[in-house]
Amino acid sequence: MSKPKIVKRLIALYFSINFFFTISFVVILMFFFRKHHKTFRYYWAKLQLFLLRVKLEVVGKPDKSAKMLLLNHQSVADIVIMEAIYPADLAWVAKKEIGDMPFFGHILDYPEMISIDREDRKSLIQLIKDAKDRLSKGRVLAIFPEGTRGNGRKLLKFKAGAKIVAEKLELKIQPAVFIGTINVFDSKNFLADFSKVKLVYLDPVEPKKGSGWYEKLREDMQAVLDKELS
Repeated sequence: MSKPKIVKRLIALYFSINFFFTISFVVILMFFFRKHHKTFRYYWAKLQLFLLRVKLEVVGKPDKSAKMLLLNHQSVADIVIMEAIYPADLAWVAKKEIGDMPFFGHILDYPEMISIDREDRKSLIQLIKDAKDRLSKGRVLAIFPEGTRGNGRKLLKFKAGAKIVAEKLELKIQPAVFIGTINVFDSKNFLADFSKVKLVYLDPVEPKKGSGWYEKLREDMQAVLDKELS
């Protein structure tokens, strides 16, 4: 039975307060012990899954040879889940506005995440440079190709950045689809709930320029989402 909206707003408030204090603590830890940022992120994410009472079902397995992870985006819960369960050290590609936030923006630079300015065409050159650097350190790129949060039902149009980086650096890609994370925390409507979530790993993709692989990948991800929601 669905909870009343007022209850979901109270849960969202609880989640927000929790994130504020726990992320602040993690930022401070990473400032003093930057070499251990992966450990701090992992235990923070595991704690969040416990506090948010997320019931997670995973279908398929991550491909250890993939160098880029492409995910649909519905909620901050997407990041929490991947930080808690993905075996490699993820380098998230995030919009510059997050990094510009006072204090909390350090959640990107201390663990060497990648920020991109969508309004600056030169930012794509820096993105490729940063991506090569993180890959050389054994990390896996994690990108939301939609560029922002969707409604949990229909994927938004994919931005070109992930496609360009994948083709330029010839990266093996693994797509994955989240179902239901918007129910965990819907920041746009400030609603939250203790909810079930499903994550489906798709088969890896070898990008080939001019083959239409990026459009096909979006279609395949949408097909998984449609099937799970039907």
